[in-house]
Amino acid sequence: MSATITLDMMRRSLYSAVVNDALDALGLRQQSPRVPLCPMTVSDLLVGRCKTTLWADMAHEVPDPYKLVLAAVDSCRADSVMIAAGNGSMRSAIWGELLSTAARASGCVGAIVDGAVRDVARVRAMSFAVYARGSSVCDCAGRMRVVDLDVPVEIGRVRFSPGDLVFADEDGVVVVPQAAEEDVIRHAWDKVHREHLVRDAIRAGAKATAAYEKHGVL
Repeated sequence: MSATITLDMMRRSLYSAVVNDALDALGLRQQSPRVPLCPMTVSDLLVGRCKTTLWADMAHEVPDPYKLVLAAVDSCRADSVMIAAGNGSMRSAIWGELLSTAARASGCVGAIVDGAVRDVARVRAMSFAVYARGSSVCDCAGRMRVVDLDVPVEIGRVRFSPGDLVFADEDGVVVVPQAAEEDVIRHAWDKVHREHLVRDAIRAGAKATAAYEKHGVL
């Protein structure tokens, strides 16, 4: 990450679309999952670093069905975002109020779930950011479980690796690979500030074409 552009600065100034534009400009054009990951609890920008879990459907009972998901939650760090890669399964909810409470206590700032969640009203009351495919009343025990953690996972054919920077808001989810992070964030930072110049010029009476030709962003 840039030495000067902090996560708090990103939260104040950036958003998913401008980060995706920066990725596009640098040739990384497939960094946003083409699946519906909707804001279930809050619409504010979520920014943090991926803490990954891989989930699988199951149809039998196992001892300690929550063992690995609890280990993942307990090992979160400040500014973690839980990535629950469930291959879009709606077999059961794989995230809810108690996991949100435990994750926040470990420093986690939100969760992105490629599957279903529950306790939505209670998690919303906590103002804990959760993005998911939808909701389900069903518990995951005997239906789904974590089979691995802290490994690269895929959501909508996009790879999320542990420690990658992730952005989510009402427009969508975008992941920034660590190897390209500094260049991407600096490009996004520059673009968002040039957008301010375009906006101010148009409000002051400039035509959109002239503002674009001068500042080069739209």
